[in-house]
Amino acid sequence: MTLKSLILGLGLAAASALAVAADTWKLAVTDVEGMERLQLEWGPFKEALEAATGETFEFYAVNSRTAAAEALRGETVDFVVSGPAEYVVINKLTNAAPLVGLGRPDYHCAIIVRADSGINVPADLKGRKVAFGDIGSTSNMLCPMQVLADHGVDPVNDIEKTHTSRNIAHEALKAGDVDALGSNAGSWLNVRNKETDLPYGFFKMIARSGDLPNDMIMVGAHVPSDAAEMVKTAILENKDQIIAGITAHEENDKYVGMDLVAIDDSAYDYVRSMYSNAGYPQFDNFIGD
Repeated sequence: MTLKSLILGLGLAAASALAVAADTWKLAVTDVEGMERLQLEWGPFKEALEAATGETFEFYAVNSRTAAAEALRGETVDFVVSGPAEYVVINKLTNAAPLVGLGRPDYHCAIIVRADSGINVPADLKGRKVAFGDIGSTSNMLCPMQVLADHGVDPVNDIEKTHTSRNIAHEALKAGDVDALGSNAGSWLNVRNKETDLPYGFFKMIARSGDLPNDMIMVGAHVPSDAAEMVKTAILENKDQIIAGITAHEENDKYVGMDLVAIDDSAYDYVRSMYSNAGYPQFDNFIGD
């Protein structure tokens, strides 16, 4: 073989390898740590995604939201399943864009108090103790803080806030150790409905948000626009199979009854407002990390 033929052969092999690599997309999920959990909880989704697109997807495990952002910025992951609060920061850091919304049913938050507390409107909570969920959570922290702000209560300066798990916050409210809790409304109702020794009217919601912006599949800024559009179109045209894949595992029960919808960045301006009212107006880092 001549040197020219060898060089040509190597060149063709390299081009072929690049073509194969270009058809294999890396996929991450921000709130799932470890490859084993990814395969178990999101494996059926990946299979449905591959069937719909004709492309190959490989899981990329991340151990934090920051790691997902770094992977997008380093172009080692292409598509990420994430929530609204995570998206706002990741978009600021990497210019990743929303691709398809995961329309969760009844995805909103509420402010809950004891019915016998004498607290009837959010303004009554000024100077009182309010419990919120995980720091940085869209529906368990940022959203209820925004609801307070929407009703004229500064969630940074007007209340005494604490962060704890939903179950502990519920017990604290029941015992009168906190005056209110801010929570994902549906998740709190699941806790409330397990109560057997209290009348249903023991608690009351004094305010709630509108439905929150969707969870999403986002795409890295480095992914060619035609490839991103192809994936988006394939997902929306095969949404029944994609939804079945997402909801196949019980860990994803929050998505039961979901729809898949086209979305754009402006839908998340309300979440940016949440960051600002919670005291993080730059939304360029993950609260709690």
